[in-house]
Amino acid sequence: MTTFFCIGTRLAVLAICVSVSLVNAEAAFGQIFGIELHNNVMPASGGMGGASVAQPQDLLSAINGNPATMSQFRGTQFTFSGAWIEPTVNLEHTGGVLPGIGTFSGKSGTPGSVLGNIGVTQELSVLGLPVTAGVALISASGIGVDYAAQPNSNNSAVTIQILQLQPGLGIQLTDRLAIGGNFGLGIGLFDGLFVGSSKATPDYGMRGTFGVSFDPDPCTKIGFYYQSKEKFKFENAIVLQPFVGPPSVPIDVRGDLPPNIALGIANSSLANGRLLLATDLVYKFWEEATLFDALFTNQFIVQVGAQYTTQRGRKLRLGYTYAEESFVDVTGNVIAGITPPGAANAIQYAQGLIPAVLSPHRFSAGFGVPNVLPGVDLDIFGGGQFLSSATFGRTTASLETYFIGGGLTFRCGRGSGCKKSAHNEWCGTSQPQCSSCEQDVE
Repeated sequence: MTTFFCIGTRLAVLAICVSVSLVNAEAAFGQIFGIELHNNVMPASGGMGGASVAQPQDLLSAINGNPATMSQFRGTQFTFSGAWIEPTVNLEHTGGVLPGIGTFSGKSGTPGSVLGNIGVTQELSVLGLPVTAGVALISASGIGVDYAAQPNSNNSAVTIQILQLQPGLGIQLTDRLAIGGNFGLGIGLFDGLFVGSSKATPDYGMRGTFGVSFDPDPCTKIGFYYQSKEKFKFENAIVLQPFVGPPSVPIDVRGDLPPNIALGIANSSLANGRLLLATDLVYKFWEEATLFDALFTNQFIVQVGAQYTTQRGRKLRLGYTYAEESFVDVTGNVIAGITPPGAANAIQYAQGLIPAVLSPHRFSAGFGVPNVLPGVDLDIFGGGQFLSSATFGRTTASLETYFIGGGLTFRCGRGSGCKKSAHNEWCGTSQPQCSSCEQDVE
């Protein structure tokens, strides 16, 4: 009876969390690296500056980052998490260069956002396969600003949201080498940005990730991944300058998420293995992403995280991130495959509407508590991006962001091959039967 009650409870929680994730993803607002969140609001990585390429401390970061690291998660594990992101975006425009837009200054009216992430990993060694499978629903990307309340802004606003479904596999080739891959199917929503009349327009995009994980020694892990571009075409999304000249027809807007590469290293040799230090280097190819290639140059990012485990198993985390500012010096007049009214001036104005590569410095902290209930771990994190500003022609934008969140992870040994019987393992009450599972089954 206890087993069936536990299984039923978890299935109910799963259904609720999927629903919440789908609803809240529509409000996604991410100003972390451009419009992509990566692992900066995941339950454990969120407290470590997002550092997770080599040795992620939560399964969502493994699925969403380097898929080879899924092989580090034993048995059956299920995580759901949420985060609140509170941005403060201000814009000042002196006018005189764009049709219909005059001088105005004010704060974006877009409220903070609730983000949901949910995922599960399943080790398959009980079947004789050195494989861990995983799937996650991720609030991947988003941005939103709204200056409709400001006189002379001509209802200037922009919304970009992307929700991603990501199944993947991690394969342990040898004791020290693992590879992995995932496939991302994203639903994107675009509205606004240009001078004209727009509507919220959806489209689907796909991207893939290939990763490698290598252990040069028992205390060190090295990880690498490549993530492909994700293309979107928002059909009939906007009518340009409908208030001047003859009637216009709706046109398509093209927008891509960029290719990314990342290299990470993690070491746990200090403090008798209780101190984990991790560093990630991420490079974003904005110049290969339609729409954003007119706004940003390629971007280099450094993520540094530390985690100290107390004698009682509590996790204390700190993180720092440096992301270089990477705005383009606008010389062309094409963005997203179109020439907007005002040409280069309009693109500079768009840079002010999407100031997402501002705030190069970010700090975060968090903590983790294992077994708050039998087989259930709790992770909490918070952090912020410092105030930063930049000027683009006649437009000046400033940005600062604060975020807080957490998650619960349900763990059991089912599928790990450590026990032939799994009668009570769904409830996390079984004891480890082999050393390889000691960190995952308690």
